[in-house]
Amino acid sequence: MKTQVSITDIIARQREFFNTGTTKDIDFRLKQLKVLKQAVSENQEAILQALKADLGKPEFEAYGTEISTIKEIARAIKHLKTWAKPQKAPVSLQFFPASAQIYPEPLGVVLIIGPWNYPFHLVFSPLVGAIAAGNCAIIKPSELAPQTSLIISKILQKYFDPAYINVVEGGVETSQQLLAEKFDHVFFTGGTAVGKIVMEAAAKNLTPVTLELGGKSPCIVDSDTNLEHTATRITWGKFLNAGQTCIAPDYLLVDRKIKENLLVEIQKRLQEFYGDNPATSPDYARIVNQRHFDRLVNLIDNDKIRIGGETNREERYIAPTVLDNVSLTDPVMEEEIFGPILPVIEYTDVREAINFINSRPKPLALYLFTNNKSLQQQVLQVTSSGGVCINDTVLQFGVSSLPFGGVGDSGMGKYHGKASFDTFSHYKSVLHRSFLFNSKLFYPPYQSKLSLLKRFLG
Repeated sequence: MKTQVSITDIIARQREFFNTGTTKDIDFRLKQLKVLKQAVSENQEAILQALKADLGKPEFEAYGTEISTIKEIARAIKHLKTWAKPQKAPVSLQFFPASAQIYPEPLGVVLIIGPWNYPFHLVFSPLVGAIAAGNCAIIKPSELAPQTSLIISKILQKYFDPAYINVVEGGVETSQQLLAEKFDHVFFTGGTAVGKIVMEAAAKNLTPVTLELGGKSPCIVDSDTNLEHTATRITWGKFLNAGQTCIAPDYLLVDRKIKENLLVEIQKRLQEFYGDNPATSPDYARIVNQRHFDRLVNLIDNDKIRIGGETNREERYIAPTVLDNVSLTDPVMEEEIFGPILPVIEYTDVREAINFINSRPKPLALYLFTNNKSLQQQVLQVTSSGGVCINDTVLQFGVSSLPFGGVGDSGMGKYHGKASFDTFSHYKSVLHRSFLFNSKLFYPPYQSKLSLLKRFLG
């Protein structure tokens, strides 16, 4: 399925199937969502094994962050009929007698391009929205997680008609071939650089896009905080999946009065989580490949290592690493880290931290640890980010009632819960007028009607 002709044929078959109107039926959509839930449930072990092979994911992390898609499917099944119901819209008296409704309708054939860091969940999660909204979908899993890509392909081929849901595996060339085609929506999760390529390609066909990107998500730690809980939550969120999480805290901005105590607590949490040697811990993942391993190693300044720093290229292992006394101009502060390296920068006045955040591209997530309600409101009001989590990390992604997405360089568009349904729907505005009454005010001849029109529209 890797030639230009075959991809064209796949899309043509899906358009033909979509045009039958089958996917618009709510009962059909519900049935397919139940099939998707069954598919995940029946293949959990194979999915977990694939994630272990690709990323060394501990079973607990893999289940909590990947298999948890089941919960999202269940939510869509529960609420779909409400989401899909036409909404009444108010109509002013000028248009009497009339009524108005807004009808959600599917976009058509959509393309979902998945990433490698959460290679199962970040394909199946948007797929839930695409199915719920009544679309056909083509899935392009990440080639950098080959075992997960393979299991996704096997599952979807087994449970779904390829004219409805199909998988196209391959590398960059395959992605380029797909993006050269006309889709009704492209949903991409990945880095900012590739996101620009996706958007440029989609623009040639006037295809709308959702870009779930990333960036350097800051974490402010105020002096007025619970140090033990703060250290626990930062350590977990940063080193989950060996730091390969788009919303992981990328760097810490810490009040200098508590920096030393916080670092001591983080070191305690690391020992508690992964033992004396994280390399032997069953609960610590690995870097996805050697290219990313090499990139990350080059970001570690040996003179600034406070915790960790050990590496093993053969095993793609990088210890949970904390860098202290980091400069704002250090290489580790120039790009999204996407690995288990945590730079620490101290401040004396929180305004310094806020100004630094506002001087950089808008992040996907912003974290703030403080008991100070005034500071919480200040940060919410004067910064911009895809989302904010106060006094914890990463958990905002799991709240399905919160639309998830970026802003500026960190992306565009939202999903999760109803936001996923909205992303893959077009909201069609419909006006109904009655024949019971027909004013001649708006029709020619216009002589002597202007003053009346002004009063009428005023």
